Amino acid sequence: MSDTDKNEFWKVDFSNKAGKQVDKLPPNMRAAVYLLRHALEEFGPEQTGWRNYSLIVGGNDVHHCHLNNSRPRYVVVWKVLDREKRIIEVRYAGPHGSAVYSRFK
Repeated sequence: MSDTDKNEFWKVDFSNKAGKQVDKLPPNMRAAVYLLRHALEEFGPEQTGWRNYSLIVGGNDVHHCHLNNSRPRYVVVWKVLDREKRIIEVRYAGPHGSAVYSRFK
C-alpha cells in the first residue's frame, strides 16, 4: 500500500433500513453511531476499541460492536462491501435483542 492509500478514508454508507433505525435511536445512541461512523471512515472496519467488537461468525467480512454497556444494549452491524475501494455499509443499528445476526452473513 502506498503512502497515498494510507491517507484515503473509507466510504461508510447506511442501508435504507439502518438509516431509519438510527433515526429512531435515543439521542445518546445516535451520537455514538456517528462517532463509530467517523472511526470507520478513518480507520476502517476493524474497530477493536469498541465494546464487544467482533467479526460475525459465518459472515463474509461482517462486523459488529456494542454502543453501550447498560440496558437496553444497542449494537451496530456493518459489512465491508469492497476492501479495494474501501466501502462499508452499516446494515443494522438498534437493540441487541432485536438483532438477527444470521441475516447479516
